Order: sequence, then C-alpha cells, then structure tokens
Amino acid sequence: MAALGLSSASAQQSKKKQKPRAVASVVTVAAVSAAAAAQASSRRGSKKSVPAASAQGLQAEARLLRIYQQIGQGQGRAALTTAQQLVDDHPNFALAQLVLGDLLMTQSQGIRALGDVPEATVRAAPGVLTDLREESLMRMRALRERPAPGLIPANFARLSPRNRHAIAVDASRARLYLFENTPQGIRLVADYYASVGKLGIEKNIEGDLKTPLGIYYVTNTLDPNSLQDLYGAGALPINYPNPYDLRRGKTGSGIWLHGVPQGQFARAPKATDGCVAISNPDLQEVLKRIEIRTTPVVILPKIEWINPAQSGADVAAFDRAFAAWRQAKAAGHLELTLSSYTADFNSYGKTLADWRGILGNELAKKRSSELKDQTVLHWAESAQSATMVVTFSEVPTGAVTGPTKRQYWLRSPATGNQWKIFFEGIIG
Repeated sequence: MAALGLSSASAQQSKKKQKPRAVASVVTVAAVSAAAAAQASSRRGSKKSVPAASAQGLQAEARLLRIYQQIGQGQGRAALTTAQQLVDDHPNFALAQLVLGDLLMTQSQGIRALGDVPEATVRAAPGVLTDLREESLMRMRALRERPAPGLIPANFARLSPRNRHAIAVDASRARLYLFENTPQGIRLVADYYASVGKLGIEKNIEGDLKTPLGIYYVTNTLDPNSLQDLYGAGALPINYPNPYDLRRGKTGSGIWLHGVPQGQFARAPKATDGCVAISNPDLQEVLKRIEIRTTPVVILPKIEWINPAQSGADVAAFDRAFAAWRQAKAAGHLELTLSSYTADFNSYGKTLADWRGILGNELAKKRSSELKDQTVLHWAESAQSATMVVTFSEVPTGAVTGPTKRQYWLRSPATGNQWKIFFEGIIG
C-alpha cells in the first residue's frame, strides 16, 4: 500500500490472518459511499441533535496516525486490529473505513493506492475518493512535520495575560493549532485536522467560497441547537471583515469556526463555503478554552514557526513607533500625536479631521493614564507591507479599569515605510 507506506514484507505478514477479499471490498465501497452520503446530507442542511463529546472521539485522529505508524513499521496485524477498533468506535469516520478496507485487501492481494475501490463506485461518487486521499495525506503531513517543542507562530509578537488562549490555522497543512498563554510562555496545547474553503484561501468578495487570511478575534458563540446540521457541535464567529480587510475592499461576512454534520467525522480539506471546520469532538474541546473578544484566531497560508525569544526587526521598529505615540499623547502634544496616524485614518466612519477634534478634547483634559494588558499580533502581507493589531486597556490614573482599545498599524511604501495607525476604536 504505497500511499500508506505498507511494505511488501508487511503485506506478506498480514496475509497470515486471512479475510475474504469480498469483505475488504465491502468496507472500501462503504467508506466512499458513506462519505458521498454525508456530503449530500451537509448540502441539505437539516436540523440536528448535538452529539456529546467522548474521550474516544478526542483520540480518533491519534489512533488513525498510530495505524499509519504501525503500517510503516511493518506491523500489519497490529494496524489491522487498531483500524478495526477505530471503525467500531467511529463508523462515520470514512477515512478510517477506507484504511481498514485496504488493510483487509492486503490479506489476499496487493493494492494499487489508498482506497482500492472498484471504478464503478468511484464514478458513482466523483471526487469523494480524491478528497479522502487528500485528507489522508494532510493528516500524515501533520504526523511528519510537527513543530519543534517551544516554537510559536511568528504572528504572536506579544500576548497579554488576558489572552488565555490563541488559535493559528495553517491552510497548507489543513491544521488548526490551539495554544495556551501561561506565565512560563505560550505553549501548544493541541492541534486538529481542519477544512477550509472549497476554492481555497485569501477571501476577497462575498460568495467566493474562500477562507480569509488575517488576524481575527472570536466575537460570539452560537447555540448548536439553533444551527443547521452543517455546523455540527457549534460555531464561533470571527470578526471578518476586520478593519484591514475593509481598507483593502474585501467583502463578505459570516466566517465561523464550526463543527461538521453529525453523519460525518470530518470534511474534505477544501469543503466549506469559507469557514474553518473541525470535527465535533475537537470543536467541543476548543469551546472549553475560547474567550469571547480576547481569543485571537490567525489564519495563514503557512505558519512561520519561531523561537519566542526571537525579536524581529519589524517588531522592534513597531515598539519604537508605539512608544513615540504613547509619549506624545502623554505629553499632550496634539500635532506630534497625530503624526502617528495615516492621512486616510478611519475609525467607524470618523476621518482624521474628526479624530483631531476627538483627540484634542481628550488631551485638553490633561488626565494621565497607563496602558495595561497589551497584545500585539503581527501580519506580514509581504516584505514591503506589514500590519500590527494592537489591543490594550487605557486606564486613567487612580482608576481600576478603563476602556479596551484596538489599533491597526501599517508599515508600507504608502506610509513612507514608517509604522502609522490607520484604525483605532474602543472595543470594550
């Protein structure tokens, strides 16, 4: 089984435990047929009851990857046993069904590729077998290409203690990574297989079936009982389009992180209308850790993993620009403070001229304040253009709390390659 790395020696070993070829054919055909039926069910979008999470469900992918390891190590019998147990526990896991069918097939003969299904079945469900094979490759990549311990996405320039968790989605690996922000630093808690838009990534317009790329925040949780079956165990909307998206003319809405239909265990790597979808057991684990308005979700074509001790030149230059803005504002210098803003600055419809008046009134009060809980997220559009999304609390001196603000800073040729604020607003 070349697609799974099953050697001829392993295949010969597995022949010692004979099973009729007809059984294997039934299993592989059933896997493709079940996947096709689940696809049709998800398109219908019926209502559903929400399944409960199970410990077995949370370990399903780990068990599938264990099968791949056993196959690669020539442990055919162990792989067959693991696969049978996985399918017994999760009969709607089409990829597991397909792997089991292939393992059964090796009892009597070699197979040509993952999912050695009769051509008539393939023709009856066009694209389904291709999707399952792609899902398998993505899951195996996750096994082979795990980030080294201690590395984090380069986008997490700085997380405040209020950001208890953070999410990064790597579209190239069909993977969602969940991080915990601890006093000892950011650590990877778990990672999950994920599906993105049918036509890929980099959403531009409403209905283009693409998943947006950028820095977002979870804005709400939606009751699964009020949703169609398509969304599975629940949904977490994110703030697409964000101010940077709007600046670039991007349109659309309703981008969520959600589950999958009850009849499926997972969807194809490219299967949504633009959302990010993970299995229902995985989503239920994520739901336990998400904080509304404080959990960032970074969606990338490919994650750049770095040592958190690294401080890039872009981040260092931004820190200097932010400190200059803060010092000018603290000193009450209106013009110097305004020099940190772009000419086309916009805050919920307010232009820079409007902002001059607002900022002038604020500085005239001469009330000192301090910044707390600063979070800085870095987005590099290209070598020439980058964005920082900064969230912080501005607490008046002597007060316990203050408004939570968010700024978007831009460095590009249009700003003279200097960091400038193009959006600022109160978010809480």
